[in-house]
Amino acid sequence: MNIEQFYPLFLQADKVTIDSRKIARNDIFFAFSGDNFNAATLAEKAIEDGALAVIIEQPEFENRAKNIFYVPSTLEFLQQLAIYHRSKLNIPFIGLTGSNGKTTTKELIHAVLSEKFNVQYTYGNLNNHIGVPLTILSIKPEHEMAVIEMGANHQKEIEFLCTISQPDFGYITNFGKAHLEGFGGFEGVIKGKSELYDYLKENNQTIIVNENDPIQVEKTENYSPKITFGKAESDYNFEAFSEDHFVGLIYQGEKAVSKLTGEYNFTNLCAAASLGLHFGIDFDKIRHAVEQYTPTNMRSQVVKKENRTLVLDTYNANPSSMTASLHNFITFEGSKTIIIGDMLELGDESKKEHQNILELAKTLGFDTVITVGKHFKGINPSDLAFENTAELTEYLQQHKIQSENILLKGSRGIALEKVIDFI
Repeated sequence: MNIEQFYPLFLQADKVTIDSRKIARNDIFFAFSGDNFNAATLAEKAIEDGALAVIIEQPEFENRAKNIFYVPSTLEFLQQLAIYHRSKLNIPFIGLTGSNGKTTTKELIHAVLSEKFNVQYTYGNLNNHIGVPLTILSIKPEHEMAVIEMGANHQKEIEFLCTISQPDFGYITNFGKAHLEGFGGFEGVIKGKSELYDYLKENNQTIIVNENDPIQVEKTENYSPKITFGKAESDYNFEAFSEDHFVGLIYQGEKAVSKLTGEYNFTNLCAAASLGLHFGIDFDKIRHAVEQYTPTNMRSQVVKKENRTLVLDTYNANPSSMTASLHNFITFEGSKTIIIGDMLELGDESKKEHQNILELAKTLGFDTVITVGKHFKGINPSDLAFENTAELTEYLQQHKIQSENILLKGSRGIALEKVIDFI
């Protein structure tokens, strides 16, 4: 089975899935197998349940039912199918990556562009070598734009994802201290993320540039075409303001306030607004999108609970985003408790970076500092240093936090959201 032969069948399908629990009638199921599970054993049942086709990499299952197709690698076939489908799509593709703020920026861009266009975009955090192809394969004839988030934790990942998504526009949110272990330090982060710039330059595509970011400016100097924001002389210039700790932007005297906290979200708003203006969307509609967007994904999410304010930022953490979160949270009025979890994938820099964050927390003067995770516990002599969320939960059941404001910030692997019900 080759891609060209299979493509007409793909066009008849409702969707592509790799999750056997979510197979519906007229779906195409890619049977990904792991070390302890052979998904090809589900192929026959998938067809019986109404799947249009099943892709397997175990030839002995191919003849069990009609439309079970053997390929040497289900992953490579998925990726090649996505590339072929992308070649048939004549709509703008916006690709974005960065160390912090990728998902929030993607969702803001989607919200703004959806005021005028039918936009397909990366769902959730499906931004890797599997998620990007799945997103592309979800694009239907009715879609007018696509927004593709690309994540990476080592060199050459963004380069590869660009060969699949082939973006016409690209934006790097920032360069921060994330995945230092995989990238080989901060310079490695810059090089790895800049693979998006490399693709765009090689293909004469448009780069979106925050001109307040010296790295972005340096990497895109003397390049055209690009869309710029951040300076008075930029294509688009915005002013920042805040209202009850929610960040907003002002464009030509008109205000739009979001439901996001943190000054670091200002540039995310600017990127989305710049793209909206570039594609001819009135600022009134951009304001509507910004004000209606409600974060629900534990990223800069503000929640009121029993007359207290909780800031939930538990989906990801690295030294850059942690520093920004602490500086933002200290501006809240009233007593403040921070619950900070380990920052993962920092390699040899881990101890130093955790020490830096702990020192910053002490310097800023929060009323209470609670840490969760082995990295923090190894350097924090406090009685409020817990090895995991289970230990913290046990503590919270006996000791209620009295502060008016509580920040929860940590890496996904720490799962700080598990303690929310006990605060």
